[in-house]
Amino acid sequence: MVTEIKDLILKVSPYHKKRGGPISQHNLVYDSSAETLEPVYFFILDLMNDFGLKPEKLVDNFTSSPGGTHFSEVGMKSSRLQDEAMKIMGSVNTVLRSILNIVYDLKDFKVRLEHYENMKSNDKDRRDAAILSLKQIWLDKVDIDKGNSSIKAMALGQGGFQTLIDAFLVVNSEKDVDKLDLNDRVKRIIKPRIQEFYFWITRSEQELRKRYELEKTYLRSQVSSLKIYSRWVRPYLKSIEDLRMEDRNRSPEIVNMFNTVVFQLTLLGKSKINIHDMALAGELPREFKKFKARRDYFSVVLVDFTFRAIPRQQGLLVGRTDVTFRGYALNQDEIDKLDEEIDKSDMGEIMRLIEGATTESLDLMQKEIDEFLNEDNKKEKKRTDQSNPFLALMGKYNDGDVPAEKKSEKKDKKKAPAVVKPDDWVEANHLRRYVSGEVEGTVFKLFDIYKKGHGMASFT
Repeated sequence: MVTEIKDLILKVSPYHKKRGGPISQHNLVYDSSAETLEPVYFFILDLMNDFGLKPEKLVDNFTSSPGGTHFSEVGMKSSRLQDEAMKIMGSVNTVLRSILNIVYDLKDFKVRLEHYENMKSNDKDRRDAAILSLKQIWLDKVDIDKGNSSIKAMALGQGGFQTLIDAFLVVNSEKDVDKLDLNDRVKRIIKPRIQEFYFWITRSEQELRKRYELEKTYLRSQVSSLKIYSRWVRPYLKSIEDLRMEDRNRSPEIVNMFNTVVFQLTLLGKSKINIHDMALAGELPREFKKFKARRDYFSVVLVDFTFRAIPRQQGLLVGRTDVTFRGYALNQDEIDKLDEEIDKSDMGEIMRLIEGATTESLDLMQKEIDEFLNEDNKKEKKRTDQSNPFLALMGKYNDGDVPAEKKSEKKDKKKAPAVVKPDDWVEANHLRRYVSGEVEGTVFKLFDIYKKGHGMASFT
């Protein structure tokens, strides 16, 4: 079961921790066997919106008794969603394996293409090394198919041809063969093989470059497919998690063979105070008209719902509703810290699991994938200089001049954890005190208006 929001607020707010609880709290119990539960929730939700609180839902879970109809219905829905999710996840895994194979193939192609590039280099040592590497590849991949008549087979298995491999590696043209101090039989074998080797270099480079470009295109399409499948499966995974019941084995409200369901909902609404307007209205000292606070302060209303319902036909739920209204005075630091704590709790863990199941695998390979898919952009940047000469006069140049590592620094930086600084004298004696009075009145109005709207006894 997730940590209750009211406990997280006490954890992040030193002011409320010292108080030992909220500024104001009101409880409401509404039990009706004739009316459904939805109107209670939506009446309070709309009322919070009318007060400008902009509520958001933080907790939404449920538990059904195993012998009830609601348990069976939810189980069937969850099973169907799981089946669909597993089908899509199977496709995700297939595409992921395909991407892995393509990336490894592209790495091999890139190494081979480096040899062809080095063969055209002006550096003689680099050029000779590239030719020797290509000769080894030709001997192992092409000439070996000739069987017993291949250079390696004759050199290692037949007498008088031991020098074949060395001779083939030394010569670089047909004319060089005639200069060798070897017998004519060896020369007659080397000459056609050298001719065949250089013919293979020309054709293999063309074919390899075509294959390299085709593989990059295929990689791009597979990455797009993986992203699409990931988007498709995430709603299913989210819905499956939403339909997961909370463990309440020891709760006396859940009896195995009763037809009962218990819901828990939590809404949090907040409203920022305007110091300038409050000073003009005389609710804060007039000196505060030009005062600039170091952080914002909010009236925060937390509404907890606990529904104990009996499911009926056509999805109707009737039963008992317990509503608790709580008011807090929080500053921006405390709200940021609260968001952090919520993300660390079970609620945040759920979203991280879903995110990890769909995008984490792709993110791990993203650097290698981008290396291949962005090659064309890098070549284009090398060919064209888009520097603006007028901007250059002012010391501003292409973004391309900035190293990629520096560009990615901001992306790689994780958000620093929120720090709650203690209140200064103005905040403690004016802002926090004023917000406390505001939220106390807001919480009571929400509680009182609901009672009046439903014909209950009121204090006003």
